[in-house]
Amino acid sequence: MAQIKNEAAYRAALKRVEQLEELVDDDNPIMDDNALELDMLVDMIEEYEDIHYPIGKPSLVDTIKLRLYEMGITQNKLAELLGISPARVSEILSGKCEPTLKVGRAISQKLGISPAIVLGV
Repeated sequence: MAQIKNEAAYRAALKRVEQLEELVDDDNPIMDDNALELDMLVDMIEEYEDIHYPIGKPSLVDTIKLRLYEMGITQNKLAELLGISPARVSEILSGKCEPTLKVGRAISQKLGISPAIVLGV
């Protein structure tokens, strides 16, 4: 399969994808040559981005902060939810300490955060 080998080709592929998105027949994409080209370009772009723009695993602290924002709750409210002190929440969010297994389980359940992120795997 062809590959995108440099940034200029990557930018050109992105531009072509924008053009093709306008042309693809959403009602019957299987019969559309533009859909085939679009599918191939998207695969090539994804491969290039995986190499040149990798997305790392989210940290537990960043994930907790995001969930607090999404849920509209404060650190004090989080302390209540988890059954720990606000000082302990502050230590976890500053990276000074890691949650215990019990607190990690509560973080996963109460905030809907994947256990893999809580465990750092």
